Amino acid sequence: MVRRRLYLQIYATIIGSIVMMAVLSGILWNVFGRDHFNREVLGLTSELAMLSLPQASAPIAEQHQAIIKLGQKLDVDISLFDADLQLVAAFGRPLDPPRGFGRFGGENRRAGPRLTLNLPDGRWLAMNVSRRGAPHPLIGLIMFLGTIVVSVVLASYPLVRRLTRRLERLQQGVVQIGSGELSTRVKVEGRDEVAGLAQSFNEAAGKIEQLVNANRMLLANASHELRTPLARIRLGIELLEKNEDPERRKALMRDIAELDLLIDEILLMSRLEAGAQMDRAESIDLLGLVAEECARFDHCSVAGNAPEIRGDPHLLRRLVRNLLKNAVEHGASPVEVEIEADADSVKMAVSDAGDGIAPENREKVFEPFYRGAGSQNTKSYGLGLALVRQIAEAHGGSVVISDGANKRSVILVTVPHA
Repeated sequence: MVRRRLYLQIYATIIGSIVMMAVLSGILWNVFGRDHFNREVLGLTSELAMLSLPQASAPIAEQHQAIIKLGQKLDVDISLFDADLQLVAAFGRPLDPPRGFGRFGGENRRAGPRLTLNLPDGRWLAMNVSRRGAPHPLIGLIMFLGTIVVSVVLASYPLVRRLTRRLERLQQGVVQIGSGELSTRVKVEGRDEVAGLAQSFNEAAGKIEQLVNANRMLLANASHELRTPLARIRLGIELLEKNEDPERRKALMRDIAELDLLIDEILLMSRLEAGAQMDRAESIDLLGLVAEECARFDHCSVAGNAPEIRGDPHLLRRLVRNLLKNAVEHGASPVEVEIEADADSVKMAVSDAGDGIAPENREKVFEPFYRGAGSQNTKSYGLGLALVRQIAEAHGGSVVISDGANKRSVILVTVPHA
C-alpha cells in the first residue's frame, strides 16, 4: 500500500482551492463583472470621444480632419460611421461597420482587437488597437489569475512543509517510545496546536518514563526485600517441624504479618503510581483522626484546630500512621503533631526529639526502599514516607521536610480543603 504523504495532501488541497477560486473568479467576472465594467468605462470613453469630434452636422472634410488628428494622436486605425453605419471618415485602413453591439463593445477579428463606441449623437466610432499591442482581455485575465496561483503555490509550500515536518517528528517520537526508548522527546516549535501537541507528548513521555522506572525500581527492591521474610518463614517452618516451640510459632506469625504488610504497601504504591481512583467524597475530621492514631503510641500529642477536609479516610489514616511510626522508630519521644489551617489548605506538622534528617537526605527518604546509613538493620523497609508523599499528592497536597525548633526536622504535610 502506497502511503500518501500528509504534506502533499495539504499542499494539493491548497493549490486545488486556489485554482478553483481563480477559475470561478474568471467565470464570474466574464459573466457578470466585465460587461458592467465595460459599459461604465466605454460610456465615459464615448463621452470623451464626442468632445474630440465635431458635430454630426459638420462638413465631412472637418470630420475627416478630426478623425485623422485623433488617429495620429492615438496611433490606431480609426473609422467614423454615421447613424446608418455609413463610412464618414477614416484614418489608416478603413474598418468594417460595427455589428452586433448596443451602445459600445469590443470584438476580436483576424486584423486584431477592435473597440467600438456608439457616440451620444448616434454616430459610431470603430478603432483597431492592434498597433498598440493590446492583448486579448481573456489573456490578461488568465495572466493575472495565473500570477496569483503561482505566488500562492510558491509561498504555501514552505509553510505546509514546516507544519507537516513537525507532525512527522511527533510520529517518529511515538515510534521511538513504542520501541522502548523512553527518554525520547520532540522539539517544541511555535505556539500553535502542533506545538501544544508536542508539549503534551513530552509531558506524557516523561510521566511514562518516570512510571516505568519507578515500577522497575519497585520490582527490583521488592524482590530483594521479600527474600528476607520469606527466608525467615522457610527456616521457621523447618525448625517448627523438628521441634514444636510456641515462641517460634509466634515469631513465624510475626514474619507472616510483616510479609503481608510489605505486600500490602507495595500494592498500594503501585495503585497510587498508576493513578487509581480514590473515594474523596467523604468528610474527614483530620484532628480526630490524628488523635486516634496518636493514642496508639506512647508520648505522642496533637494540638491545633482545622476544618473537615474531603478525602479517602483509609489512605489518610495510613498517611498519619506512617508519619507517627516513622517518628517513633527513627526519632525519639516525645512526638508532637500540630495542625492548623488557612484559607486554602490544612497543614499538619510532625516532629520528634530525635537528631532529625540531614538536609542532603531529605528528598531521598521519600524514595521507595531508601534507608539511611544508621537504619540498615531496622525492621523498616523504607516504604513509609514514600507512601506518605504519594497519598498526599493523590489528595492534591504535598510533603516537605524543614527545620523546626532546636534544629529538629519537621515533616510538613499540606492538603487542600477540597
